[in-house]
Parts: sequence; C-alpha cells; structure tokens
Amino acid sequence: MKTLKFKTNINCGGCVSKVTPFLDKQEGIDSWKVDTNNPDKLLTVECNQITEEDVKMTLQRIGFKAESINDNE
Repeated sequence: MKTLKFKTNINCGGCVSKVTPFLDKQEGIDSWKVDTNNPDKLLTVECNQITEEDVKMTLQRIGFKAESINDNE
C-alpha cells in the first residue's frame, strides 16, 4: 500500500462532504482523510492501484484542486 499526499482547496466540512462520495467510490483507494486544520488542507490517500493523476482528475471533476506533495521520509 502507498500513501499519496496532496495540498488541496478542500477547506471545510461542507467541502469534505461534497468529495466523500467521489473518493469513496474511486477504485484503488483504501482510505482517505482531509486535515482541514492544516494550512495546506492536506488530503492523505491510502491506496494500492491508483495514481496521483487519478486522484487529481476525480477532484477536478467536482471543482476542487489538488497538488501533489512529495514526502521524502
């Protein structure tokens, strides 16, 4: 399993509820969460068979932006 991290514009509970059905239905995502308290509105995705581009495209379709964050840990 890999972890993908994104800086997003998902900035409130209403936004999270808007993206929930789309991220929940996305094949390849095991779990995800958005830290709306983080200044970067950090989206963390635990996945197996999905790419960063797939996640970005899913969010773009519903009006949100995501920018990949590379963790060098």
